[in-house]
Amino acid sequence: MNTTEIKGSWNEQKGKLKQKFATLTDNDLMFAEGKKEEMLGKLQVKLGKTKEELHKILAGL
Repeated sequence: MNTTEIKGSWNEQKGKLKQKFATLTDNDLMFAEGKKEEMLGKLQVKLGKTKEELHKILAGL
């Protein structure tokens, strides 16, 4: 998933992630240009998922 794909529908994906994982906050899901890996790393830690698992979750939204 590239940056354009994430930015294009991020608000929708963010809502779905918050529904699926109630512990996520807006701060956890803040997408800033050039900070994709940092955000994904925070999500990995908070959700206890591997990078591959997280990419599968995002791809399935």
